[in-house]
Amino acid sequence: MTNKLIIAGFGGQGVLFAGKFLAYKGLLENRQVSWLPSYGPEMRGGTANCSVILSDDPIGSPIISKPDVLIAMNLPSLDKYEDEVVSGGMIIVDSTLIERKVKRSDVKVFYVPATKMAQEINAPTLANMILVGKFIKETGAVGYENLEDTLKKIISARHQDLYSINLNAINKGYNF
Repeated sequence: MTNKLIIAGFGGQGVLFAGKFLAYKGLLENRQVSWLPSYGPEMRGGTANCSVILSDDPIGSPIISKPDVLIAMNLPSLDKYEDEVVSGGMIIVDSTLIERKVKRSDVKVFYVPATKMAQEINAPTLANMILVGKFIKETGAVGYENLEDTLKKIISARHQDLYSINLNAINKGYNF
């Protein structure tokens, strides 16, 4: 099984962190992984995206031209990548920030009000992890168990107070 994912949004939305989380989760499950970040020179407020490949087989290239899944965290990202998703693929949209509907009818679409949900759990910066939870639920690309182990790999020890809030955000998205 191979899953090719693009996560895209504004810098500061945690796009790269979300991709890194999924890549580490794949590594801990003995999957072949690729994580390729890309961001504009502006960083916060500029564009950011990352490509993540999770595979049972060796990965030939980290470049994704036709993703199976798109997680769009803002309208420019949906506009840019919507047509690139393979037919039969999936698009997960942060419907708090993106008001328009996906134009395609040949993909599964999930509208998740992630930014609003993150504010409701007093974690306004964790819409990214809510969307990661939805991705895990709908694709099964990585397991839902042992999420804490992955968070411990990517959150530094001095920020261990963020483990539980990230875990809560993933659970909210998974159960949405």
